[in-house]
Amino acid sequence: MEERGVITALTLAFLQVLAPSSAANVKIGVPENYDGIFPWYLAKLPNLPAVYSDLQVSGDDESIFGVEAGFLYALKPLDREKQPSYSLQVSFTSSVHPESFNVEVCVIDKNDNVPSFIEGSMRGSVQLGLLKGIPFMQVGASDRDDRNTAHAELRFSLMDQTPRIPSPHMFFIDSVSGEVSLTEDGASTLDPEMCGRYKLSVIVKDMAGRAKAFSSSGLVTVEVTGNSWASPDPVRLQENLPGPYPIPISKVKWSGSLVEYSLEGEFPEMLFTISREGVIFLNAPLDRETQDQFQISIVVERPDGREIAKPVELRVMVGDANDNRPTFPQTQYHTVVKELAPRGTEILTVQAADNDDPKTDNVRIFYRLVGQVPESPRALFRVDRDSGVISVQADSMEGTAPQYTLTITAEDAKGLNSSCTVVVMVQDENNNPPVFSQHEYGPFHMSEDAPVGATVTAVSAWDADERGGDSWQVDYRLESGNEEDAFSLLTDTQTNEVSLILSKVLDFERESEYILVISAQNPVALVRGRYGPASTATVSIYVDDVNEGPILSQSHYEVNVREGEEPGRVIATIRGYDPDSHPIRYSLRGDTKRYFSIGKYSGELKTVQALDREENSTYTMEIIAEDGRNSSLSASTLVTVQILDVNDNSPVLVGDYSWKYLCTPRWEEQALVLASRDSDTPQHGGRLNFSLRSDATVRRNWKLTPINDTHTNLSLNTPYLSPEIYTVPFTISDSSSPPRSTFINLPVTVCPCNVRGNCKMATKQLQGMPTIQSTVGILLGTLGVIGTILTVVFVRLSYQNPKPPSTTNQERVPLRISL
Repeated sequence: MEERGVITALTLAFLQVLAPSSAANVKIGVPENYDGIFPWYLAKLPNLPAVYSDLQVSGDDESIFGVEAGFLYALKPLDREKQPSYSLQVSFTSSVHPESFNVEVCVIDKNDNVPSFIEGSMRGSVQLGLLKGIPFMQVGASDRDDRNTAHAELRFSLMDQTPRIPSPHMFFIDSVSGEVSLTEDGASTLDPEMCGRYKLSVIVKDMAGRAKAFSSSGLVTVEVTGNSWASPDPVRLQENLPGPYPIPISKVKWSGSLVEYSLEGEFPEMLFTISREGVIFLNAPLDRETQDQFQISIVVERPDGREIAKPVELRVMVGDANDNRPTFPQTQYHTVVKELAPRGTEILTVQAADNDDPKTDNVRIFYRLVGQVPESPRALFRVDRDSGVISVQADSMEGTAPQYTLTITAEDAKGLNSSCTVVVMVQDENNNPPVFSQHEYGPFHMSEDAPVGATVTAVSAWDADERGGDSWQVDYRLESGNEEDAFSLLTDTQTNEVSLILSKVLDFERESEYILVISAQNPVALVRGRYGPASTATVSIYVDDVNEGPILSQSHYEVNVREGEEPGRVIATIRGYDPDSHPIRYSLRGDTKRYFSIGKYSGELKTVQALDREENSTYTMEIIAEDGRNSSLSASTLVTVQILDVNDNSPVLVGDYSWKYLCTPRWEEQALVLASRDSDTPQHGGRLNFSLRSDATVRRNWKLTPINDTHTNLSLNTPYLSPEIYTVPFTISDSSSPPRSTFINLPVTVCPCNVRGNCKMATKQLQGMPTIQSTVGILLGTLGVIGTILTVVFVRLSYQNPKPPSTTNQERVPLRISL
């Protein structure tokens, strides 16, 4: 009953899935092998009207199906393997007319069949050398159940291997396809001599090998066969074979199933090919110089492209044919040979190369000297037939041409040849010393006032070596007579002529004659011979006397003189001498005021007047020294006299303070700015000091406050002074030691002031002070006298053309302070 319920449920579910898409057709699924109660009601027919009659089913030759009360039933079990489906026709009569529709009954598969191997005796063979995983046979099995279900989904497995040598796992079977192949152990250890036959126990299961699946077993016999798949013997082919092509050169064979061959390696495409039968062909001539051997890999594959065995190797070696001419690495060589080189001296080695096989005689090269330009009556050079060494054939190269061009050929045993040229420079050697054409030159006369750089004479030594080379060049040296370096040599390297040049001023009085010895040598050592007397010459020079002017020992003199010193003192002595021992006369130029004098013959410079630094601090004049016998010959020097300051001036008060005033009561910070000046230098003047007289009243009423080195503030020292004009006594002193001082009585107006700082009333006049009228009269009279004096002075100066006085800074009157 339980099984029947399950079947009914499956039937209803299948009926729902296969419900007709139209009213004309019905599809019903029914499980096979039903073992319940019959009749077996399969499904209620869905296309019947509410009222019908004469319901019948047809198309069932075996009378399995029937209809009753609108249900389709079966009278016996169905077998899908016997008949998978039934096509029935249901007919009935409705209230109007007869009708029918089709019913298709599909038998649903059950796993009721055991899988079985197709062949009872399964046999296969495996070839030695087969790679792992490459199938060599396939086992087949079948299952009568529905192929579209898991009931017929088969899985294969390998249960055992007999014998289990040399490895228990020599084979592998693909669980889905049933293909049998070698494992890693099998591919590497398979040996027909150890075991030529294996028995494999295999099993096949349905339901994809799941639990409760049906299964069956079988026995597979595998024969191990040898294989001709092996690397062929190396092949040696001559290069440039005449053909015809292609030429078969080797063959391989796979002993097993149908395969395809291919070639791999480093060779031009289509140079080598292989046929389906494994024959390897050469399709073009070979060139040993391009590639002397080939390593060809031969690959064997299944038609589907899977490689079934390891590739084998074919080595093709290319034999040499003498088809290359020997060639030189360069077409021209340059070399040098010394002119004194003895016979047999090696000059150069030329080497040609032949690209033929170095292991054969094809590369043996012979050298020949076939040409020489320019030609010579005697054999100068030779080349070794085997080594290519070029050497000197003559006893010496002296007297030969400076250059030769040789033609050398290189030829192999077949007569193939090439040539090169060798340019041989014959190098001159210093085997000839330079010689003078005469032993003595001169005497030559030169005035002692001849300018430095003047040429005395030019001489030359002749050298028989090659002109322009180091062996021909001459180095000249003054060997003796030029101890004072009065002369030098200047060589023209183009002509080998040497000029004797004056290098210092001549002095007849010191040296009146020079005997110079000149030597001539080459800059490179002599290789033969030596330098003899002919390589030296003597040059005589006489110095002619010229009257020369006097010479002063200094070009400039600087003299310091203290101002106010007594006139007549010697302040400097000018030193000079005459090369010709003539007397010297001295004179002054530029001393317009005649402050100085000089001794005519002694050169002693003296002061004529007392000098005042404040008038002029520096005097510059020119001293002239003349030849006592020729006044046109003279020399001059400058003398600068610096007047040293002496503290001979007292400081003075500068400015007019008569119109200034101080307010009483005292205004803070109100003061009179007092200015002073000292004509001496800062060494003596320097800082000027203001000090009040040592009087208690004065110091109580007044105060002096320094501003800088020349100015000070005068202010009230008491809060109040009665308005009037006061005399303030104070002293101004310089900073010299001992100091010079000036005593001042300065009138100072003290008055009451308004809020703007202006004096509100006139103070009474200081007793003894001049009136305004008298002051103006005195001032006008003084200015008139000063004007007259200045007029006389300027007129006198205009006649003397004096040097414009230097501008000096004057003391500035302090600015008026706004109170």
